[in-house]
Amino acid sequence: MAENKVLATVEGKEITEEIVSRFLNELGPQVAMQFNNPEGKQRIVDELVNQELVYLEALEDGVDKNEDFLKELERLKEGLLKQYAVGKLFEDIDIDEKEIKEYYENNKAIFEKPETRVASHILVSEEEEAKNIVEEIKEGLDFAAAAEKYSNCPSKAQGGNLGEFGKGQMVPEFEEATFNLEIDELSEPVKTEHGYHIIKVSEVNEAGTRDFDEVKDDLEKQLIGMKQQEKYIEKTDKLKEKYEVVIK
Repeated sequence: MAENKVLATVEGKEITEEIVSRFLNELGPQVAMQFNNPEGKQRIVDELVNQELVYLEALEDGVDKNEDFLKELERLKEGLLKQYAVGKLFEDIDIDEKEIKEYYENNKAIFEKPETRVASHILVSEEEEAKNIVEEIKEGLDFAAAAEKYSNCPSKAQGGNLGEFGKGQMVPEFEEATFNLEIDELSEPVKTEHGYHIIKVSEVNEAGTRDFDEVKDDLEKQLIGMKQQEKYIEKTDKLKEKYEVVIK
């Protein structure tokens, strides 16, 4: 185990590397990244020192015996105890791969995925311009280069790439043309409310069912969540028979 180096002391209380690391972890990964360097860690040490100083003065002033503080402490204690009790209720809940597989086989319709396409386009205002661009591409101009040069769509920065999409996500004329194209086939100009599109499909993903291995982890979380909810409701229903509940 690495040495737990002491980075500062306040009235004899040590602020160690372990305490700094724990503080960083509580910030969350994105924020912690900003402090994960020598200067950032020193700022954390300084902050922990300041907090300790404020804490010591609060004790000296008897803030820990203040009525408002005690009420807030009791509220926090109650919330923490509720969370802990629910956690204890769930701690023996588990699920094995056989159960996950069985659910998958009995509910395959849930895991069906529609056909999707990955396509790029070039959007211009005039049909004649679109026809001229088609001819340039047929004569050897790279599609992505043509998109960057001529397209009115922000996707021009990605060579016209619109990414992956399924039916119902694009305007009807664009969708119909796209889903009738073969991979690398170039469309003739397609008119929509946005203008004239030249479309090229780079990938076709056929409709099918997501593989078990693809959904296993998410399904495990889902089924554990279902078991937890079931156990929670069962437990609280029993407790309603034990304790008086009046809902107004």
